[in-house]
Amino acid sequence: MKDDGFRLNQLVAECPPLDPNSIYCNLLQCSDFADTAVAAEKDSDLVGFISGYIPPQKPETVFVWQVAVHEKGRGQGLAKRMLKAIVARQELSHISYMETTITADNDASWALFRSFTRDMGTELTFEEHFTKDVHFGGQHDSEILLRIGPFTKPD
Repeated sequence: MKDDGFRLNQLVAECPPLDPNSIYCNLLQCSDFADTAVAAEKDSDLVGFISGYIPPQKPETVFVWQVAVHEKGRGQGLAKRMLKAIVARQELSHISYMETTITADNDASWALFRSFTRDMGTELTFEEHFTKDVHFGGQHDSEILLRIGPFTKPD
């Protein structure tokens, strides 16, 4: 995964409306945050990637930063399988919650996280987190914070 930063940068560019990051940022996501990221390949092409991190103030939570699925990987449940792969990792067994932010009009993301919540048999709560005028200077729609959990750990 450490070597996937450049490919991740290209994937995000092909998945509007995702916000692009610098290649350096993507390299860090693929190296320093590899435990909370997952990549999916099809025929040696990167077709899916989820980046995330554990917020320092919430060590029981994984924050999903970005979900990218190329059109070659869409319609196959890939994004949900990648989310499940993250919470199933042994090194993340202490995680009880998942958070992410999405805009109110991002129907695909709402559907993904609602479906993931149902599959995990848990709850989803949400509240406005970053507002268009206060945090984005009117240049980006407000981001709503979703919190999913708690996750039930297998015995």
